[in-house]
Amino acid sequence: MQRIAIYPGSFDPVTNGHLDIIKRGLKLFDLIIVAIMHNPAKESLFTVEERREMLEITLKSFSNIEIDIFYGLTVDYAAEKKADAILRGMRAVSDFEYEFQLALMNRRLNREIQTVFLMTGLRWIFTSSSIIKEAAGFGGNINGMVPPIVNERLKEKLNPKTPPP
Repeated sequence: MQRIAIYPGSFDPVTNGHLDIIKRGLKLFDLIIVAIMHNPAKESLFTVEERREMLEITLKSFSNIEIDIFYGLTVDYAAEKKADAILRGMRAVSDFEYEFQLALMNRRLNREIQTVFLMTGLRWIFTSSSIIKEAAGFGGNINGMVPPIVNERLKEKLNPKTPPP
C-alpha cells in the first residue's frame, strides 16, 4: 500500500526550505503531492500557474512527486487524493501555535488523516517566501535561498527599488 502525503502551501515562491521538507518527506512517504493552495483573498506575486510551473521545473527529476492546485479545505483535498497525511514544515516556535491549531482542526474534520511535522533544517530556519520576496524586491542577493528558476523569475517580476532622491 502506497503512503501518500499532501504538502500544502502557497509556494509564492517555492524556497529551498520548502525543497528541504519535500526531500526529507520522501524518506517517509512513497508519494508527495505538492498542493498549491489558491486563496483568492490573498494577494500573491505569482499566479498559481506560474507557481506550478516553477515547481515542475524544480522537481522534474523526482518521479514520486505530483504537483497540483487546489481550492478549499486541505483536509478535504487530502481525503479526495486518498492521502494518509498532511506534511507541514516548521521553522521556529512561532510557527508552532498556528500549525498546532490547524492540525487539531484538521483532525476534528477528518480523524483518518494525520498531520506530520518536519522541522526545517537549520540552514533554512530564517527563510520564508515573504522575506525572500522583500529582499529580492530591494535587489538583495537571494542566490542559494531559492531554486535558480525562482531567482530568475523574481528578478523578472521585481525591479529592484531605488531609494528616493
